[in-house]
Amino acid sequence: MRLLVTGAAGLLGRELLRAAAQHDVVPAYHSQPVQGGVQFDVRRPDQVRDVIREVAPDAIVHAAYKQDDWATTATGAANVALAAEGVRLVFVSTDVVFGPRGTPWNESEPPCPTTPYGAAKAAAETAIRALRPDAVIARTSLIVGSDGASEEERRVRRLAAGEPGAFYRANIRCPIHVTDLASALLELLLLDVAGITHVAGPEPLSRHELGRLIAARDNLDPDALPSEPGTPSDIRLDSSRTQDLLRTRLRAPSEFLRTAS
Repeated sequence: MRLLVTGAAGLLGRELLRAAAQHDVVPAYHSQPVQGGVQFDVRRPDQVRDVIREVAPDAIVHAAYKQDDWATTATGAANVALAAEGVRLVFVSTDVVFGPRGTPWNESEPPCPTTPYGAAKAAAETAIRALRPDAVIARTSLIVGSDGASEEERRVRRLAAGEPGAFYRANIRCPIHVTDLASALLELLLLDVAGITHVAGPEPLSRHELGRLIAARDNLDPDALPSEPGTPSDIRLDSSRTQDLLRTRLRAPSEFLRTAS
């Protein structure tokens, strides 16, 4: 399979390149070069069209986004979908297409974002479903790695070292290991499924609880991490339906953060 991975310079993109090494993988990037990759701007429909025609992929995992830029996150996803005629497409979306509530969200519920980033991803989902109804939209949550490269892990180190800030006890999500997420996305490429899927961890945790687990794994003092309640934001994805489709087991942070492996 010839696979084009956008956002290949990011945490998830790099893991996808590693996990898909048995395939003919072409990394795509915007500003941070990736060895053997192609450069293009997803905001430019002409560039997107030309690269997809040149690469001629069998499948695309679209993981590129920019949290504070509507054009990259929403318009860019629509540009990829428009140019991906006849190409299997998996789009990586987010749990924040929903707002906070005390119970998990399932795949059948319509988005109700409360942030600009969530609204951009929801718009991207709408465009992809209209343009490519056979595409997979994979909503996920906070992504954590093993090598300290994720934003959550970097923040733990900064705050443990005494930098200003705090972890919120009322901000609850369903973190997932980047290896599990990449494996699941590659499985979804090959499965006969379409539409919305949820690919998040099975264990809801507050940002503070997650930070403490990361600190303990990294031999830092969890009690050194400052915390405060923060604005209540409980956003949980029910991933049980998608988990039933997958061989990949979506592990809980309390499991994958027990060791550095």
